[in-house]
Amino acid sequence: MSGWFEITQANDGQYRFSLKAGNGEAILTSELYKAKPSALVGIESVQKNCIDDSRYERLTAKNGKPYFNLKAANHQVIGTSQLYSSEQSREKGIDSVKNNGIQTVIKDLT
Repeated sequence: MSGWFEITQANDGQYRFSLKAGNGEAILTSELYKAKPSALVGIESVQKNCIDDSRYERLTAKNGKPYFNLKAANHQVIGTSQLYSSEQSREKGIDSVKNNGIQTVIKDLT
């Protein structure tokens, strides 16, 4: 089963998107956007940039757990992953974004 994007609305009225893997697990989450069209532009940016390995910033959280950011060509963060238990797991997460980020299915849950 292929992945998809979900758009949700926070309690303060702002919007965010998540890229979900085929199993429904969130593999990339955006920042908050004031308007839904901006979240849609963010999804388009994921679709455009997800296959380029140089767009992934591999990081380690203060607690020592690996995670990554997907960045656009202008170096702005498009989305952030969950925290992983190992660098190998983080690489699998990046592979999942590369495979699922090109999807065009968007579920609007707002």
